[in-house]
Amino acid sequence: MSTATDAPLSLARYVLPVYRPRALVLDRGQGSRLWDDAGREYVDLSAGIAVCGLGHNDPDLLKALVEQAGKLWHTSNVFYSAPPLRLAAELVEASGFATRAFLCNSGAEANEAAIKLVRKWATAQGRGPDRRVIVTCRGSFHGRTLAAVTATAQPKYQAGYEPLPGGFRYVDFNDVAQLEAAMAGGDVAAVMLEPVQGEGGVMPAADGYLAAVRALCDRFDALLVLDEIQSGMGRTGTLFAYEQDGATPDIVTLAKALGGGFPIGALLAGPKVAEAMQFGDHGTTFGGNPLAAAVARVALRKLASKQIADNVARQSRALRDGLAALDAEFGLFAEVRGRGLMLGAVLRPEHAGQAAAILDRAAHHGLLLLQAGPDVLRFVPALNIADADIAEGLARLRAALADHLAAR
Repeated sequence: MSTATDAPLSLARYVLPVYRPRALVLDRGQGSRLWDDAGREYVDLSAGIAVCGLGHNDPDLLKALVEQAGKLWHTSNVFYSAPPLRLAAELVEASGFATRAFLCNSGAEANEAAIKLVRKWATAQGRGPDRRVIVTCRGSFHGRTLAAVTATAQPKYQAGYEPLPGGFRYVDFNDVAQLEAAMAGGDVAAVMLEPVQGEGGVMPAADGYLAAVRALCDRFDALLVLDEIQSGMGRTGTLFAYEQDGATPDIVTLAKALGGGFPIGALLAGPKVAEAMQFGDHGTTFGGNPLAAAVARVALRKLASKQIADNVARQSRALRDGLAALDAEFGLFAEVRGRGLMLGAVLRPEHAGQAAAILDRAAHHGLLLLQAGPDVLRFVPALNIADADIAEGLARLRAALADHLAAR
């Protein structure tokens, strides 16, 4: 029988092996630095996959959590409590388009709710099941529940889970003509996409694309659903990425940085669709619990600040400049793409497939990075990351890249 004194890695055999973590056990964090259980320090340019938007151990988030923990943890949705009511109102006001919010526990749940809301809206319009199609984009990622993974137009996430739910259609991202053809039959209820694809290689919407999608949705009486789970909450330089595209959505889904590391998700619904779900149509046991909502209120306030927006712009330039210098030295990157502090360094064809190996080298040098597929290094650090952390992270990346090339 295992005990509390067992080495943590020896306990991994008790965990369903759906992940392949690196062989280190993180123990504590402060800002954009982490330490493992052996006391080794890391610069964190991953932020828990864009979740820890204010870094680790943010004092304001910690204060909100501790204060709420001393008052009320859970009530169920049979009763009201103040934190989720206030968070819903603040999200609606911040969005500029929404009239109602639904609070849940994760991004996948937010997208599942969005899919159900689209179908309920279409039903209320008198559309039969064959006219409730949702169009999504190849390269997208919308979550791991069965409907969300079907919306995720990447076969590698779907293999082995057939039969998948019906009613989804896929088109290429940034291809307006292809989308128009997919909607021409009049059976499409919604288009669902990410303003910047995350898992699909950090691929941003092209200039004018979201506005063109909005126009097509208006023309064919379909809803526009934007998955801002990774791109939202200040990550791209504005609170919501769609603010940069001149396209007003009908539904937006959020999670990740909304809770600053505490699990929470949200769906925001505009006036066209906000009343489509009524009592009993959807629900959640833990969604919008007082602890998560109290923390998210503080995270939202801080992430919406000019200070964060200014830091995102400055550190995005610093990262891009640093990556350009590394490419000039090593010749590794075909391009650096993305917005704000959601950047992807695309490996050149001769280095294709090497992202995971580079991440291993980076961890060895005390740097935590992500990949977005086998060919893209993904940079999604805390949005309040300091100059010194960016500089040290780039220095450690340089050492990792030198080692990687020397070993080939």
